Amino acid sequence: MSDPVKPRTYRSPVREEQARRTRQAILAAARELFGEQGYAATTIAQIAATAGVAVDTVYASVGAKPKVMRLLLETAISGTDQAVPAEQRGYVQRVRDAADARDKIGIYAAAVTEVNARLAPLHLVLRGAAATAPELATIRDEISQRRAANMRLFAQDLAATGQLRPGLDTDEIADVVWSMNSAEYFMLLVRERGWPPERFAAWLADAWCRLFLAS
Repeated sequence: MSDPVKPRTYRSPVREEQARRTRQAILAAARELFGEQGYAATTIAQIAATAGVAVDTVYASVGAKPKVMRLLLETAISGTDQAVPAEQRGYVQRVRDAADARDKIGIYAAAVTEVNARLAPLHLVLRGAAATAPELATIRDEISQRRAANMRLFAQDLAATGQLRPGLDTDEIADVVWSMNSAEYFMLLVRERGWPPERFAAWLADAWCRLFLAS
């Protein structure tokens, strides 16, 4: 007996591009509305209206409101239109390829600043909404734990250069970096105190070099 003929899967580049643009419009609308009126006050119907699509399109393209928020956060972190694992991000590879600890820190500080410029306003929305929305508290905790794990990898990468101050362990370095690369820290200096992002990135790199490196 011959094997059954499998139906061909048809991919249309035009349709895929249309779907990508629709999703981008939905995310842009959600980002605007969440920032203006908060997560709880924003409805899927409002997101759909602002994006110029049907409510069913929001659910089909992205999902319910928690999924919209998650995708907003993930794309803000990755800088693309989809979630990207940390090990696949360009700046992570550049950090690992750099041989000198000072270069690693400089690359990472610049990347952190770029990410937080996109992420920090959303993080404030997430932090406020998580108090009353358990599904968002779960997302917040998951991202926080993931950041902490990634900081330990960064600390280990720095330690492998042999250029750290004596007496420092990777857990301590990871915790300090985790606190200083946070959205809250970025917002305090850039939004509250008016630092240009370039100044923040340079200061962060200098502070970490002074804290962690032998000389």
